[in-house]
Amino acid sequence: MGVHSSVPPGADLPMHARDLIRMHEAVIGGGRPRVRPRPLVSRSWSRMLSLGLAADGVNTRDSVPLDEVARRRRASPLRLVVDDLGQVVGATADTANMLLVVTDADGIILWRVGSPAVRRRADTLGFTEGAVWTETRVGTNAIGTALAEAAPVELLAGEHFEQGQHPWYCTASPVHDPRTGELLGVIDVSGPALTLHPAIGALVETGRRLVESELWRHHQQGLDRLRRTAEPVVTGVGGPVLLVDDDGWVAHSAGVASGARIAAPSEGQILAVPGLGACLPERLAEGWLVRPADTARQVRLELELGHAPMLRMASGDVGWVRTVTPRHAEILVHLNTAGLSGLSAEALSRALYGDAEHLVTVRAEVSRLRRLLGAIVDTRPYRLAAGVTLTVHKGLEVGG
Repeated sequence: MGVHSSVPPGADLPMHARDLIRMHEAVIGGGRPRVRPRPLVSRSWSRMLSLGLAADGVNTRDSVPLDEVARRRRASPLRLVVDDLGQVVGATADTANMLLVVTDADGIILWRVGSPAVRRRADTLGFTEGAVWTETRVGTNAIGTALAEAAPVELLAGEHFEQGQHPWYCTASPVHDPRTGELLGVIDVSGPALTLHPAIGALVETGRRLVESELWRHHQQGLDRLRRTAEPVVTGVGGPVLLVDDDGWVAHSAGVASGARIAAPSEGQILAVPGLGACLPERLAEGWLVRPADTARQVRLELELGHAPMLRMASGDVGWVRTVTPRHAEILVHLNTAGLSGLSAEALSRALYGDAEHLVTVRAEVSRLRRLLGAIVDTRPYRLAAGVTLTVHKGLEVGG
């Protein structure tokens, strides 16, 4: 889903920006504006008013120290693609008035690229490295609202909750890990309000696609390196075996159709792998070797419902017991009921929430469940993998 422009087709930009500022004055003052706020803006302003944020001027800024910014940069996968992203934005015609900002998933600004003049203007707003740019701190803005709405956002002039941000436009899109669906952060392009161009939304969308495709390329390169370095070890192993990275992504398989990913290995922890059964992962210099720890190849699970649901796997003398969240237990129950036909994201959203409007949340929950259980939960559609049987013991109800 791309960014929806904040300027209606055919509208005069300066006139529309003035109308939006008058709209802000009227709505915040309790009047009736000639131009109504877009639903996105109205929802965000309602959140801001409930938080008690000030609309006139600039709210108090929060920031983290620069050493914490450096730590977060090192930990962020986005560090691999920031330079490429800067080149994409730098290739546009008017970069003098354009500021590229990249945050982490907490809305903390980690990188800022732009001309000295536009950076100085941003400094007066506290729009600097280390600043916490969420709605709860700085009001309605493209970065914080994109995080709150889990969607791309463009805002112009008076659509910002703070009057201090009215001289600006901002266009932002969340970026997700292409391997897991996990939110990594937000990319944003901002500048003086009257320099907003209709192509800015497409530029940000192009940047998001570039980031996610480059992250996937780095992931594939990592699996290729793992295959090469572990080849002597894997060649000497008899019987079915998997070679996986630290997150459970499969670099090589022999004697088993494993899918793309299993649960993330951990030292001394039994894994349940469809087609292999119970496995004890063995640490290599890079990655893990995963082989059956028992002759049984079936994965048999038992789910005990309750306030703290428990999931058990047993195969011969080996197995594990794990606590799962009530929501994950509910997902497992629905997938078990659906059988091999499985459930689409929309169907699972309806089963969990009563509507099909929670797709982002559903995908995130299943991603976290797959991080715990790996290929036991299959995708497209969501279902329990072939060779996995689940018995549900009903205690107290789960859900909510």
